[in-house]
Amino acid sequence: MAKENFKILLVEDDPNLSLVLEDYLEMIGYKIVSCENGEEGLAAFKKERFDLCIFDVMMPKKDGFTLTEDIRKINKDVPVVFLTAKSFKEDRIKGFQVGCDDYITKPFSTEELNYRIKAILRRTTSNKTNRPSENEVVFKFGIFTFDSLNMLLTSPDKELHLTRKESELLKVLCQNRNQLLTRENALKSVWGDDDYFIGRSMDVFITKLRKYIKDDPSVTIANVHGTGFKFVVEEK
Repeated sequence: MAKENFKILLVEDDPNLSLVLEDYLEMIGYKIVSCENGEEGLAAFKKERFDLCIFDVMMPKKDGFTLTEDIRKINKDVPVVFLTAKSFKEDRIKGFQVGCDDYITKPFSTEELNYRIKAILRRTTSNKTNRPSENEVVFKFGIFTFDSLNMLLTSPDKELHLTRKESELLKVLCQNRNQLLTRENALKSVWGDDDYFIGRSMDVFITKLRKYIKDDPSVTIANVHGTGFKFVVEEK
């Protein structure tokens, strides 16, 4: 992927540093969306897809740690880099506990930041090649093979013909394996609407899918309270 195709969310409350970083990162080819506090950053993240996030830790309204915790409820994979004037071990540990990928202590050189970004994006881009694509029609997880085109779920002991909605819902779960799938996204992907009553219907379908895959305990559909579901496939 060309560097200019990577989009970075920069959230930094120091306007001077923010301007310097934004200008530098755009100069070397990244697309930057800049916000001045955590609340603006979360709102921006909900609107667009980003390849990497750079957050100051100490910010008004919502600090970098809290912002990252909120973002991890939406997307567990997007890389997060913290910028901070604090160098205490406890702060660095907390940063990694809430889900950051790197931690850079101010002051730092823009060249160092660039190399850290390149290393993270190289790793995460490589990992994406192992994930299901939107065009994939056959999915393998645990003991199961799911042919979404023919709506067929098979295991060594049985073969199930799924209904269209069951198949569409399972496909969306497979495409988001091991990451949060919000109720809203699931409903809009399968039913085209996130109406409350349709949501209750989706819960019935989730229950059915759980029964279909219960023979393999390494594969589960977990509820994420108040948010959605996670199709958990344990690596063997």
